Amino acid sequence: MPSEFDLIQRYFTKPTHHTALSVGDDAALVTVSDGMQLVVSTDMSVAGTHFFHDAVPYDIGWKALAVNVSDMAAMGAQTKWATLAIALPEIDENWLAEFSRGFFACAEQFNIDLIGGDTTKGALNISVTIMGEVPIGKALKRSSAQLGDDIWVSGTLGSAALGLAHLQGKIKLENDVAGLDHSSTGLQASIHALCRPIPRAALGLALRAIATSCIDISDGLLADLGHILKASNLGASIDLEKIPCIEMLKSNLDNAEFQTYILAGGDDYELCFTAPQSKREAINNLSKQLNISITRIASTRMDIGLQAMFNNKNLTLLKQGFDHFG
Repeated sequence: MPSEFDLIQRYFTKPTHHTALSVGDDAALVTVSDGMQLVVSTDMSVAGTHFFHDAVPYDIGWKALAVNVSDMAAMGAQTKWATLAIALPEIDENWLAEFSRGFFACAEQFNIDLIGGDTTKGALNISVTIMGEVPIGKALKRSSAQLGDDIWVSGTLGSAALGLAHLQGKIKLENDVAGLDHSSTGLQASIHALCRPIPRAALGLALRAIATSCIDISDGLLADLGHILKASNLGASIDLEKIPCIEMLKSNLDNAEFQTYILAGGDDYELCFTAPQSKREAINNLSKQLNISITRIASTRMDIGLQAMFNNKNLTLLKQGFDHFG
């Protein structure tokens, strides 16, 4: 049976691009570029909480890293390095081969070096620490939104929650006719959004010169936009009909469960950001340049707190966003 070190060498040792010393020594050596600050974030993925025990290992590997890249995008950071700590209930080399293939597919797409980590025996648990660089003073923070700023979101919201509901047997989606196109209304598009999110790395970098604040939508729009508003001591009112979503969600806006998928479902990994009204043309141009839909959904106001509206009435959702201890 292979040892821990055999597994690391076989599945998690790859050439690096930004690193003086990486996997194979007691610690990694990295050099931060002149005029840059180091940006660091950690996310944990736990079987049964973040993914099903029988989920496709390639998808688990991809998403474990992608959600961390999304955190870097929200800070306007250029991702460069990651560490991976993984607990495995047993050695399954087929599982490891596919997990590492998904992990490194994401790493290669976003030009990230895996520089270290740890493996141990235990309940399946994956922890990624990600690091990047941002010019000094240019990081996008939650606390810098200004009164009267526009509020924007990238992509569409609610698809991942819709896919999860299907897998949990709460609803039944039909196979997509349009494949993975964002106009698709059925199964493939929603499952793809849940299992292989695409972090908005290029958008995050471009927003350094445009946005006043930013966050990635991991726990749901209400929860995450709420963090910006609380940190910035501001409020907002959002209209459900302005939130971008796929047609199946759009055609069921009067359904309370579908409202929750859009506003509080989580796992979207889109960016929500604020920007001055003077930046509208620049943002619309950026949308075309990156081929990403970016939608203006509201503006900040002086009244503290976040209000959701539909048909000119306040929405009261039982769930405001994902909470591990809620």
